[in-house]
Amino acid sequence: MPQLIAMRGDITTLRVDTIVNAANISLLGGGGVDGAIHRAAGPELLAECRKVGGCETGNAKATPGFHLPAKWVFHAVGPVWQGGGHDEDELLASCYRRCLELAKLHQVRTIAFPAISTGVYQFPPRRAARIAIDTVREDVDASGVEVVQLVCFNAETLAIYEGFLVEAPRAPIV
Repeated sequence: MPQLIAMRGDITTLRVDTIVNAANISLLGGGGVDGAIHRAAGPELLAECRKVGGCETGNAKATPGFHLPAKWVFHAVGPVWQGGGHDEDELLASCYRRCLELAKLHQVRTIAFPAISTGVYQFPPRRAARIAIDTVREDVDASGVEVVQLVCFNAETLAIYEGFLVEAPRAPIV
């Protein structure tokens, strides 16, 4: 059974097969975790992302990690929160599902996710955490991933993830 671990830390320093980038549709860098990943990976990441040609919301694309400890970066484009009536929940779940599909394709055993869409995209953190954990629990077995790290930027987000991880799986919060 795969391990799901919530932790606080800097995703750019983790020694895992893959880190997930909370990217924008251009994949050309931005603020928050996206900017930090681009800075840590070096200019080669930006050059590779230019070749990829963007990514639609709810999807993810893979690039090498370049100067990161991780071999891969999966760039997941989460939804901007618009009040919950614009398929935000499904689009966010789709990001996690797509990353696990990429993990299977690239034979990834360890993956680290940030709290996708909870920064400048303003997705409510509790709702996002429930979607992330439930989706990963549903889909991780088929992916071949052995360890999933849910990397939180602050103590408040970590407490939310830790609380949901000790609960049995259930339906998303609405």
